[in-house]
Amino acid sequence: MDIFQSTSESGILTLTLSGKLDAETTPHFAEVLDGSIERGERRIILDMSALDYVSSVGLRALILGAKRLAPLDGRMVLCGPQDRIMKLLEISGFTSIFTIAATRDEAAETLR
Repeated sequence: MDIFQSTSESGILTLTLSGKLDAETTPHFAEVLDGSIERGERRIILDMSALDYVSSVGLRALILGAKRLAPLDGRMVLCGPQDRIMKLLEISGFTSIFTIAATRDEAAETLR
């Protein structure tokens, strides 16, 4: 199952994730994220509002994406995580690494 869809608007790419970001789905997500960066995307929103679960493998893919963007002067903003995912992001220290916005509009505003 494809777990995300992408849209690009005003130079900002939005990847919408749904379902689970786990060992089975993360390789495809990482491939799409890496391909987007290779094509020149530098401002990326990950809409997590429909994401139910993130494993340690999924968290690692988020970090690797951010590390790829950093030397390219790019940024990735997470938006709309459900409460249980937000708690996971807090516990794992990701709230100090990523900007986390409540909505897509708020995330886009931080990237402008």
